Amino acid sequence: MADQSSFLTTRFGGYFHRNVPQEDTELTHVGPGTPCGEYMRRYWQPMCFSDELQDLPIRVKLLGEELVAFRDFSGAVGLLELHCPHRGTSLEFGLVSDHGIRCCYHGWLFDVDGAILETPGEPADSTLKDRLCHGAYPTHEYNGIVFAYMGPPDTKPAFPIYDSYTRPGYRLIPGRKYFYPCNWLQILENAMDPVHTAFLHTIVSGSQFTDEFGEVPALDFLETPVGMLYVATRRVDENVWARMVEIVAPNLQQVAPVWEDGKVEHPGEGAMMSRWIVPVDNTNTMFIEFRHVNETEGATPEWWGNRDIMLPGQLPLETYEASQRQPGDYEAQVGQRPIAIHGLEHLGATDRGITMFRRQLRRGIRAVAEGRDPDGLFRQDGMVVPTYCNDTVVHIAPAETHEADQKLMRDTGWKLAQSYLEQPPFSNGQS
Repeated sequence: MADQSSFLTTRFGGYFHRNVPQEDTELTHVGPGTPCGEYMRRYWQPMCFSDELQDLPIRVKLLGEELVAFRDFSGAVGLLELHCPHRGTSLEFGLVSDHGIRCCYHGWLFDVDGAILETPGEPADSTLKDRLCHGAYPTHEYNGIVFAYMGPPDTKPAFPIYDSYTRPGYRLIPGRKYFYPCNWLQILENAMDPVHTAFLHTIVSGSQFTDEFGEVPALDFLETPVGMLYVATRRVDENVWARMVEIVAPNLQQVAPVWEDGKVEHPGEGAMMSRWIVPVDNTNTMFIEFRHVNETEGATPEWWGNRDIMLPGQLPLETYEASQRQPGDYEAQVGQRPIAIHGLEHLGATDRGITMFRRQLRRGIRAVAEGRDPDGLFRQDGMVVPTYCNDTVVHIAPAETHEADQKLMRDTGWKLAQSYLEQPPFSNGQS
């Protein structure tokens, strides 16, 4: 019988590859009581757009829990357990009321906090409604997105206002909501994999962004007070273009403009998008986003202000053949299996951001398990939280050799990133 290493060293060795290890459950499973699920529940999570809540309730699934969301006629938003505690009917068929939602089956009425307001059919002196509460979660609306807090009530944090939301001269608008049939982690890890932009988004599928993305960048990765950042530095003629994309704990990615080409020198320009990668369950994920629109004429492409228009490569194409011929992020991420198997990976030098992010995530998960607050969670209401995503282009002539220029680019990107950590570029002195 072959030894355990045969699958790595044997040509035509498919026979030795048949056993697939289990996924890393600590990082990928998100249901109630799971390590990552309890970690995720310590933060505010987006659940839908405000304009989705009209006169009918909507069925929602978050972190493996079946829920119903609605806006009652007083304007209050509720997020309740999906099934009525009386006989189990789904409240997605309930009647939105002046206060709360009423079950269609027997008329029990539930307030947004889970209080049972009425139990029609029960005797007038019944105390049943006063002795029960239905499961409910707090909600918070901000700029057209509804967020939910699904953790222990006594640990509810402040709702974070990131400085990217409040940049002068920018308009923050709701973007798109869409879904992938795979685990959340393999999607968010893509934010720490800048090399794929040179291959997947340029060489394989044509220039889906700008041609300059086709150069493999010099790379660095570093932790920030709110998460982590990659620094991808490219040479564009006499300029050095440092692109910095960040993950804000636990599952927000802030992406620098994809229309940047590095040809014009400019100071740090912040995120074009703040996008949450929200676990629906272990094998399904929701994307929901804010878009940042620079109100200076011509600074942001006009199409970016249209929420119906998507970035290329984010959704499956019309046919399977088209997806094979021009794959994008959807195919690359969904194609890793419903849950990516870390035990079959062979990570290289350019994957340092992936390993750093997993370590950081594991640290946060274990902090929650030990009863501590994880990083990136805030208790102070009204605090404006610094972030670091940006494109910066500086004029620096090339070094004499390719190797020296690679070092020059990397050193430049690192110094810029460190300067932004010391003095956050978009906070205007607020902290």
